[in-house]
Amino acid sequence: MRFLFKTAYDQDLRLLQHGGQVFWYGLLCVALLAAPWWASEYVLSQLHFIAIYSIVGFGLMMLTGFTGQISLGHAAFLAVGAYTEALLQAAGVPFFISITCAALFAALVGVIVGLPALRLKGIYLAIATLAFNVIVEEIITRWHGLTGGNEGKHLKPVEILGRKLESDAEFYYLCLALTVICCLACVNLLRSPTGRAFVAIRDSEISAACLGVNLAKYKTMSFAFSAALTGVGGALYAHKLAFISPEQFTLFASIELLTIVILGGIGFLHGAVLGAAFIIVLPQVISIAKDWLPQGMAPTGLQAVVFGMILILFIIFEPLGLYGRWLKIRTWFELFPFYRKGMFRRQKSYMKSERLR
Repeated sequence: MRFLFKTAYDQDLRLLQHGGQVFWYGLLCVALLAAPWWASEYVLSQLHFIAIYSIVGFGLMMLTGFTGQISLGHAAFLAVGAYTEALLQAAGVPFFISITCAALFAALVGVIVGLPALRLKGIYLAIATLAFNVIVEEIITRWHGLTGGNEGKHLKPVEILGRKLESDAEFYYLCLALTVICCLACVNLLRSPTGRAFVAIRDSEISAACLGVNLAKYKTMSFAFSAALTGVGGALYAHKLAFISPEQFTLFASIELLTIVILGGIGFLHGAVLGAAFIIVLPQVISIAKDWLPQGMAPTGLQAVVFGMILILFIIFEPLGLYGRWLKIRTWFELFPFYRKGMFRRQKSYMKSERLR
């Protein structure tokens, strides 16, 4: 087991605390940067979706995992970012300006949703965000003159400084860069007083209010920041598919986004990436498994059944998600043969955060 002996205040400000993190994160960066050379075209396309869903997962994790606000309407913020990007691109706005506007407009919508929801908690907040998702879906369906309605809108490839990113490798590097930027923004926000206020609200709103935390201010900020990241993901999502329509932003899409943070591990930024990878890879595994099943043994709704079963099993047996399971495996190897079976018993409480540096 590794012990860190800190001798200076600057050590608390470092993103990477020791040489092991430098090595493993460095190795991961090298592997991701070299992906266009070692990955096939299909695998690279799946990496696009993992990066995009990771950005959305970061946003939902900041709201649900670190502020304790449940949302069943994040597909609406995804739609806001996607349609804003589509409309601004059609108007000839440069990409970096249009994606910034998509984030800002989604943040504004997040504030509009967050303010009425300040007095709501738990299931009532979830119902309110669900209703917001339905409203946005109806707006983009009915407002045919602006959104194209059910006919949808087409998007062109991303153009930066006069160069179109038509190849998968170029778009992959764009998604990877924005994912890293969003991840660093979340990490630094969590180390700031604002991020610690988020965590305090999640753990106990009464205690946070007694300590002087402005609940209305920080809840609204959390909604805005989460919506902004989701808007960035929506803009990239629209360019990846090159076509958007209301059917892509339904309630089921919101549930799928919430599944990312639950399966990955609520309260861990790593969990957003692991959950996104799991959500993208699992349908491919199910599709391959269908080919091995006997004729007539693969029902039409097999994917939904498998997703539901996995979600229930994680909630019952592994509330900390994939990253929580990895922490237990790592601890087992570090403490072997002195590992105790009940060591993580207390971690089954709802939404524990990772240790803040």
